[in-house]
Amino acid sequence: MKFRTLLFSIALLITAGNLYATSSANGLDKEKIARMTEAEKDARIAAMKSRVEEIRDMDRSTLSRSERKELRRELRDMNKEARAIGRGGVYISLTGILIIILILILVL
Repeated sequence: MKFRTLLFSIALLITAGNLYATSSANGLDKEKIARMTEAEKDARIAAMKSRVEEIRDMDRSTLSRSERKELRRELRDMNKEARAIGRGGVYISLTGILIIILILILVL
């Protein structure tokens, strides 16, 4: 009985961690990205690349601390958006894999 409780609590912690990691997509609007066509996605990625090159080429030594902080925040946001746009595929959580393995063991 204690073993089952332990397994259940571990599965619950893993599931809660997965839910926390995927919640709200770090402030990105998933629906907006999902509605974008491939041409719009390509255009947005190109715009982000050109902005990153602008930031890389600028002289950041003359900027104030708050301006550098704002640039870092902008780069992080663009990185998150690029990852959200580029995502394609199916991701299976560890809990899902464990459930699939248990079902296969029971069936076979």
